[in-house]
Amino acid sequence: MHTQEESQDMAQDEMVDLFVIGGGINGCGIARDAAGRGLSVALAEMNDLASATSSASTKLFHGGLRYLEYFEVRLVRESLIERETLLKAMPHISWPMRFVLPYHKDMRFEGTTPTSKLLNTVMPWMKGRRPAWLIRLGLFMYDNLGGREILPGTKTVDLTSAPEGEGIEDRFKFAYEYSDCWIEDSRLVVLNARDAEARGAKIMTRTKVTKAERVDDHWVITLEADGKTWEQHAKMLVNAGGPWVEDVIRQKARINSTEGIRLVRGSHIVTKRLFDHDKCYFFQGEDGRIIFAIPYETDFTLIGTTDAEHSDPSVKPVCTDEERDYLIKFANGYFKYDITKDDVVWTYSGVRPLYDDGAKSATAATRDYVLSLNEDGGAPMLNVFGGKITTYRKLAEHALEKIVPFFGKSKEGWTAGVAMPGGDFKVADVDKLIAELKRDFGFLDDFWAKRLIRAYGTEARLILGTARKPEELGESFGATLTAREITWLMENEYARRAEDVVWRRSKLGLRMSEAEIQKLDDWMTAQTAAAA
Repeated sequence: MHTQEESQDMAQDEMVDLFVIGGGINGCGIARDAAGRGLSVALAEMNDLASATSSASTKLFHGGLRYLEYFEVRLVRESLIERETLLKAMPHISWPMRFVLPYHKDMRFEGTTPTSKLLNTVMPWMKGRRPAWLIRLGLFMYDNLGGREILPGTKTVDLTSAPEGEGIEDRFKFAYEYSDCWIEDSRLVVLNARDAEARGAKIMTRTKVTKAERVDDHWVITLEADGKTWEQHAKMLVNAGGPWVEDVIRQKARINSTEGIRLVRGSHIVTKRLFDHDKCYFFQGEDGRIIFAIPYETDFTLIGTTDAEHSDPSVKPVCTDEERDYLIKFANGYFKYDITKDDVVWTYSGVRPLYDDGAKSATAATRDYVLSLNEDGGAPMLNVFGGKITTYRKLAEHALEKIVPFFGKSKEGWTAGVAMPGGDFKVADVDKLIAELKRDFGFLDDFWAKRLIRAYGTEARLILGTARKPEELGESFGATLTAREITWLMENEYARRAEDVVWRRSKLGLRMSEAEIQKLDDWMTAQTAAAA
C-alpha cells in the first residue's frame, strides 16, 4: 500500500488517465475495473473507505423484490443476475440467505406504486390490499428473470408447524420463502480498493479534494491531507461522491448542472437475537412499506430500513427516536413477543444518494443509477448518480463503456467471476475452510475461526502465520482482536482508527466496551505516529 507521502510525491510528477473522487462502492468498483483494463488510476476518499453510504446498507445482494411494483424490471433483472456472479467471486464475505415472507390478507401496497394504481383502477374492491396471487406472480418473476445456478427457488412454508413460525404471531398461517444473498458491505469496498491497488491504482484515504479545474486538455485536482496540499493531474475525472456528488459538480468543479440527487435516509436497529434459525424475515406493513429482520453477527438481529428525506449530506445521518420506534412497532406487528427500545443495542443510518427523478415520495424514488458525461469542450468528467450495492460491478462496467473511448483503444470487461482477495474458493467450501482453520490453529474457538474466514477467506492463514498459541498474535484488545490482525488491517486494508476496524472492517464494536475500543484507538494512533 502506498503511504500518503508516496502518493503525494507521485502526484507531482505524473499524469493519470483517471482520477476518481469517492471511496465508496461505486468509486472503488470503477477504480478496480479501470486499473484492470490498463488505465492509470488514482482515487481520493476524504474519510475512511466506505465511511458513508457503503457501510450503512441493509447488507444484502438482492434483486429488489418490491422494485417490481415500480415496473423497474431492467434493474431487478440486472440485480438478480449479479447476485450469483458476485457470490462466486467473494464467498467469504457473501453467502446465500433464505427470506421468509409471512402473508395475511390485510397486506397493502405503498399507495404511489404503479402497480397499486393499476390494481386500484381494475380491482377497486381490493381497496389497496396486496393479493396473494400478485405476490406469487412477483416471486415467479423473481425466480426466473435472472436465472439461478446456486440459489434455490421459492417455496411455501407452513408457519403452524415450521420453526420459522414459532416466534411469529399465530395469525400468520403460511409464508413464501425465496432466495437472496448477504454481503459484508464495508469489506466489499475495501477488497475492491485493495484489488484496484494491486492492479496499479493509487488509493488515497483521508484525502480531501478541495478543487478540480479544467486546464487545457486535462484536469488539475487540488488535494489536502495531514495539513499538506498538492496537485494531481488527470485526463479524466470520475465523480463518485455519493451524497456529495452535487457538491463535487457545483463547488469543487464549478460546473452548472440541472442534474441532482435526492438524499434518502435509511435507518436500522440491532437487537439481541430474536429467533433461533438462520433465515431472514421480509415483513410487509399495512402502510405498504417493508422491512427485513435478519440474523446478524451470530448473536444479534438487524431490523431495517426506513425511508426518510435527508436534506444535507454534511449532517451525519442518525437513526432518530421516531425511526427507531417505527421499526420497533413494525416488527412487533409480526413477532409474538414485543421488543422495546431497551432491547436495541445499536443503531446506524446511511444516506442513499438517489437520482432525482421527481418522485413524490422517498420510497418511490428510483434505485437505478444514472451515468452522466460532461465534456463542456474540455477534459471529460463522468458523474455517477444513484445505484445500489448489488449492481455496483455492472455500474462500473457501464461507466467504463463511457470512459474507454477517450483513451483510443478497446479494453474488454474482465471483472465477472474474478475472485476478490481471499475469495479464491468455492461457495460450498466455507464450512470446510472454517473446520480446517480450527484444526490447524487449535487455539481458535468456533466463533473466532468463523469470523476470520468470513472476513478474510483464504487470507486468514496469512494473518495467523505460524502462531501456535494466542499470545503469539500479540496484544489482545478483546472480542478476538489481536495486534497481529490490527497490523494486517493497517498495512493492507487502509485502517487508521479503531472505528475503521470495529464498525466497518468488522462489527466487533457490538462486543467490545468503550474502554477496549479506546485502548485500540490509542494503540493504532501510536503505530501510525511511529511509522510517520
